[in-house]
Amino acid sequence: MIPTDGAALRDRLGSGLLARVAGPDGPRTRARIHGTPGPRWFGPDRPIRRVHGDAAMFIGGLSALLLQSLHPLAMAAVAAHSGFRGDPWGRLQRTSTFLAVTTYGTADSAQEACDRVRSVHERVRGRAPDGRPYHAADPHLLAWVHVAEVDSFLRAHQRYGARPLDDEGCDGYVADAARVATALGVPDPPRTRAELAGRLAAYRPELRATPQARGAARFLLLRPPMPLAARLPYGVIAANAVSLLPTWASRALWLPRLPVAEEICVQPLGTAVTSAIRWAMTPGRQRAMADAAAAE
Repeated sequence: MIPTDGAALRDRLGSGLLARVAGPDGPRTRARIHGTPGPRWFGPDRPIRRVHGDAAMFIGGLSALLLQSLHPLAMAAVAAHSGFRGDPWGRLQRTSTFLAVTTYGTADSAQEACDRVRSVHERVRGRAPDGRPYHAADPHLLAWVHVAEVDSFLRAHQRYGARPLDDEGCDGYVADAARVATALGVPDPPRTRAELAGRLAAYRPELRATPQARGAARFLLLRPPMPLAARLPYGVIAANAVSLLPTWASRALWLPRLPVAEEICVQPLGTAVTSAIRWAMTPGRQRAMADAAAAE
């Protein structure tokens, strides 16, 4: 039995995290996503629900942004149109809501969310600093963003998740994510972990760290706008997001790596921070999952 003051602390921390990640309307948004009756894209036993509902996503999400920045055209589009510097919390909240809707919401809500994103992508056009044109709806760019994200989320879950997936579960997660990618306009997304690795390798010749990418990394890792009290745990998350990157990616971004320090210090701290986040947010998430199961 958790003492009353412990339960109060847990609720306070969980509410604060939810407000940061999902915005001031987070509780109502969560209740609507999980409580609206109707068929879902993914049942309660699907791997995507386990991965996207775990605190390891905090590390995986940041690592995904760093990896995605290495495609010059994708980075140019983000720099010009996403507003991640002026409104980083708003961007995080929109992304987390999209993930929640497509993972746990009704099938109609998930499709509507994907349609809205596709509409935004259609309007995002421009030229990168090297003069090449970009279009956010370009299937090739969409596929890069997808595979970088899925690989990062899965890497984080397998290292920091409360219940890592077995080989079949990993393939199942990639296949689940492909359902969302198809709705977003990604042609023939990978459906197994082996296919995912192959797609990532195929993009390597196109990837490099532009000044925009290195600037974004400095902002995300060193100058995030957050309260002083949150800087230490965020620093742990940031260090682990870097340690999760493929070595070639961290080198391209000029991010230092010390393998011995990562093994002895960085990764254990990452496990501790994700465990603390999980402790703070689990009660609310369990209630939400129970509501979703009842609705189905």
